Amino acid sequence: MGCFFSKKSKRKSSEKEDRTPTTTTVETTTTSNAVPLGNNTDEAPKQYSWDKREKVDPKDYMLTGLKDVTVGRLPGKLNGQQFVIQECENCNIYVFDHSATITIDDCVNCRIVLGPVKGSVFFRDCKDIKCVVACQQFRTRDCKKLEVFLCCATQPIIESSTGMKFGCFQYFYPDLAFHFKDAGLSIFNNNWSNIHDFTPVSGENNWSLLPETAAVLDFVPVPDPESEFKSVRISTDPARSIVPLTKGGRRKDSEESCLFVFFAGEYTTANARKLIDEAIAKGFVLIQTKEVSMRPEDVKRVFQNSAEDLVEWITKGPVIALELNGDGVVEACKNIANEVFSGTKVFVSDNKNTSSRDVDSFFNFADMQMGL
Repeated sequence: MGCFFSKKSKRKSSEKEDRTPTTTTVETTTTSNAVPLGNNTDEAPKQYSWDKREKVDPKDYMLTGLKDVTVGRLPGKLNGQQFVIQECENCNIYVFDHSATITIDDCVNCRIVLGPVKGSVFFRDCKDIKCVVACQQFRTRDCKKLEVFLCCATQPIIESSTGMKFGCFQYFYPDLAFHFKDAGLSIFNNNWSNIHDFTPVSGENNWSLLPETAAVLDFVPVPDPESEFKSVRISTDPARSIVPLTKGGRRKDSEESCLFVFFAGEYTTANARKLIDEAIAKGFVLIQTKEVSMRPEDVKRVFQNSAEDLVEWITKGPVIALELNGDGVVEACKNIANEVFSGTKVFVSDNKNTSSRDVDSFFNFADMQMGL
């Protein structure tokens, strides 16, 4: 896409040079006639693959200087390209597609939904923004009062920003699961509450977590029924969210947690979602999740006495781990494993006296593995 996304570039492109073609001639030793080079009309010009590419209009990948409108992009319009939003005021912006990177500059009082972003989402010089974002990296600089429902594979970073509030991603539209896959993001790797402040101020807190009762619709409305997005079926019900709703860094309600790990198989993701539904129905709380690859030495270090039986399973692909919390959760998870997942290879904490060690051992490993 070139460099047309540079922030506020006021450079004017230089005038193109006059490229009127000239005819070059060469004298032959057998005739006095001159032979023109490059003007043989009998041969068609060569076609290269890049000549056949569809022309890209930068304006299709930008929203600039808009006010009081509902705008965005429907599924299939970006297809992994980078995107820019700048100088918009009081707009509802919906990007229902996956993209490479997105930068949001100088926007005020906007509601924004961004489909999965393979790289970074960068807010700069923005104020009073409410948004739903899924990305690999999340950064803000010189921003005030952003409220973000976030799914971020790495540690979110704020810089010279104040009044930042974060909640767990809660959103659904029919193509969203495919867009996560296209963007290379796992729905189980979400560090939404693990914020790093590059510029902390002594005695002040530049960021906080939204209340657990915070609902997306109270911050970001669904698109206007008369807009171009009326055909996109949207849900903000946490039970339908593509990304599991986790408690994150909030204080746990119970001192008892359980580690439940699914090893790679044909239905690993579906099984993990099934476990979450079963556990929540019994009153337990999902604290955090991770999807990560393991080596034999990792298995021995993390699972210790149970490692020998598990080593062969990690060669089949990444594992999905969940921390569930609540009084009696260990025994309940063991029962669920026996009754619902009897034919599936899993690891479940054996007793509540060692379950906290299981949780710490696995998630400390996972954070190190992912560079958190």
